[in-house]
Amino acid sequence: MYTSIKSAIRHALAGALLSGAALGVQAAGLPGAPAPFDKGNVQIAMVGYLFSGDFPEAYLQGVEKQTKALGATLRIFDARQQAASQREMIEQAIDLGVDGIIVQLGLAETLKDSIDKAVAKGIKVVTFDVDLNNPNVTQVEQDHHALARLALEQAVKDNGTKFDAGYVYISGFTPMELRNEIWTQVKAANPGIVEKARFGTLNPPIANSVADQASAVLRANPDISVIFAPFDEFAKGAKIAVDEAGLSSKVKIYSADISTADIQIMKEPDSAWVATAAVNPQVAGAISVRSLAMLIAGENPGQKVLVPPTLITRQQLLDLDVKNVRDLAQKLPAFGDTSGIATASWIPLAK
Repeated sequence: MYTSIKSAIRHALAGALLSGAALGVQAAGLPGAPAPFDKGNVQIAMVGYLFSGDFPEAYLQGVEKQTKALGATLRIFDARQQAASQREMIEQAIDLGVDGIIVQLGLAETLKDSIDKAVAKGIKVVTFDVDLNNPNVTQVEQDHHALARLALEQAVKDNGTKFDAGYVYISGFTPMELRNEIWTQVKAANPGIVEKARFGTLNPPIANSVADQASAVLRANPDISVIFAPFDEFAKGAKIAVDEAGLSSKVKIYSADISTADIQIMKEPDSAWVATAAVNPQVAGAISVRSLAMLIAGENPGQKVLVPPTLITRQQLLDLDVKNVRDLAQKLPAFGDTSGIATASWIPLAK
C-alpha cells in the first residue's frame, strides 16, 4: 500500500514539475526511420545534475536541438546539484513511461539502482560523464584523459617542468577524477611541479565561490605561477582572483571546456587564462541524443562513446579572431567535426 501511494504521489509530482518543461513537437515520424521513430511520439527525459554554467547550458542546447531534429519530445529535469533529487527525478521519468533517459553528470553510487530499474523496465539509458559500469547503458563522455593531457602539455611547454601550482578539484565526479589521474601522472613524471594548494567547490555561483577560495590561496602562496583548473567555471573563478590580485602577468591558467563567454574572457588584454582543452558542448549534447536514439531503435552505438577534445590557446583565438563557439568550430575544424560519432543514415543531424 505504501509503495503504491508513494508511486502515485511521485507520478503526480512528475506531471506537475514537467508541465512547462516538455520540448519538441509530436511529429508524424521520420521517413525511413526504424520503429518507433517512424511513427513519432518518442519521449526522451533529460535528468541533469548540473545545469549551471556555460558548458552545461550549451550541452543542454545540443540535446534540445538534436531531439527536435528527431521529432521527439524532451522532458527536462533539473536536480540543481542535489544527488537525492536527481535519483528521485529518474524515478519520475520511469513512472512517466519515457522511451529513453539521458543522465547528465551525478554520483554513480546514488544513481545506480534507479538506472538499473529503468533498464529492467525496457527504458534505454545514456549517461553523460557518469560511469555506472553497466553493459546495458551507453556512456557518452568527453575523453577526459586527453583533455587533461592536452592542457597540461601546454602548461609544461609554456612554463617548463618546474613550477608551483594551484589545483582546482572536486572529488566524486567521473570527469574530475579522470582528469585528476593525468594531473597525478604529470606531477610524478615532473617532480619539479609542486602542488602548493588544492581547492574547489560547486557552490553556486561556482565561479564566484572558487574566486573567493583562489584569492585566499594566492595570498597564502605567492610563488604560485600556474593554476590548473580543469572545468571552465573553475577557470573563471581563478581568473577573477588573479585579476583582483593584479597577478595576470605572473600567473597562467590552464583549463578544460569552452564556451562563447570563455572565449571572450580568454581574449581579454593580458588574460591569465592562456589555454583550454575542450569538446564542443553542443555537439556532446547532440551525440548523447543520437546515442539514445540508436538504442531506442534497437541499434548499438557502443557501450562507451568518446568525444575527442581539441587544444585551444588564447593566441589561437586572437590570431583567428574567434568570436564565439560557432566561429571556433568553423575556424578550427577539429573542434566541431564529430558528425561521424554515434549516428546512422536515418538520423538527421542537428543544425
